[in-house]
Amino acid sequence: MLEAVPNVSEARDAAVVTAIGEAFGRGAVLLDVHSDADHHRSVFTLVGSEHGLFDALLAGIRVAVDRIDLRRHVGAHPRIGVADVVPLVPLDPAEMDQAVTAARTLAQRIGDELQLPVFLYGEAAGGVRPVFFRRGGLEALVRRVDDGEVVPDAGPHEIDPSSGGVLVGARQALIAYNLDLATDDLEVASAVAVAVRGSSGGMAGVQAIGLRLPESARTQVSMNVIDVDAAPLHEVVSRVRAEATARGTEVVAGELVGLVPERVVVAAQAAGEDLPGVDESQVLERVLRSRLAE
Repeated sequence: MLEAVPNVSEARDAAVVTAIGEAFGRGAVLLDVHSDADHHRSVFTLVGSEHGLFDALLAGIRVAVDRIDLRRHVGAHPRIGVADVVPLVPLDPAEMDQAVTAARTLAQRIGDELQLPVFLYGEAAGGVRPVFFRRGGLEALVRRVDDGEVVPDAGPHEIDPSSGGVLVGARQALIAYNLDLATDDLEVASAVAVAVRGSSGGMAGVQAIGLRLPESARTQVSMNVIDVDAAPLHEVVSRVRAEATARGTEVVAGELVGLVPERVVVAAQAAGEDLPGVDESQVLERVLRSRLAE
C-alpha cells in the first residue's frame, strides 16, 4: 500500500471539494480532507494498493480539472496547477524504490490519459523540490517551458492556463504545519520563517515561508518539516515561538495540514510540549487502523 497526499487548488467551494474527495475515495481509502480558505487549497490524504490508488488519483484530478479554473484562482499558497502536487509516500520508509517507480508510472498515466503536463520531483527526480517549478508562478513556468529550460516528464509541452501542470513525486512522510502570529506584518512572519528554515541557517529539515492571511488579519509561518528526526515538531514550535517573541509578537494558533505520524505526537508528549492545532484525531496510524477496521 501507498499513501498519496494530493493538493488541489480549491477550498472555498464546498461542493467542488466534496466532488473531488468522492472521486478520490472510489478506488482508495480517503483518510482526511483539510481545506484552508486563505490558502485556497485542499489537501487530501488517501491510501490504497498501487493500481486502485492510481485510478482514484486520476478520477479526482479529472474532477479538479473539470471544476476549477486556475485563471480565477487567488490564494496565499504558491501553485502551478489545479491539481498542484501529488506526492506518493511509502508507508514503510524502506520501500521508497517502489514509491519512485509508482510515481513515474502515475506521471505517465496522468500525461497520457488526462493530457496534462507532468513534472517529476522529489526522489522520483533526483531530489528537485516543488519550489523549483513554482518559482514565479504559473506564468513563469509557462515561459520556462516555452524556452526549453524546463521540460515536462509526461504529457503535452503546452500548459493550459486554466488547469496548469501537475507535480508528481515520491517522498518520505513530512509534516505540513502552520503557525499563526498575532500580527499582520508580513515582514515579521517572513523574518521568523528565515530564522527557522534550514536553507537560511535555521533548523535542518525545516522549510518555511511567511504568508499574509487576509481573512483573519494575521500572518502565518507556513512550514514543511521534511525530516521529523532532525527537527522534532515540538522543537520547531518552540523555535518559532522564540523567534516571534524576539520580534514583539506571539504564536496564537496552529494548523496541521493532513495527518501526523504517531511518533511525533508521542515525542511531544514525552517532552511536555504543546502542539497547537494537533489532536488525537489527526494521528496517521490511528486513523488508518480505524478506517481499515471498518
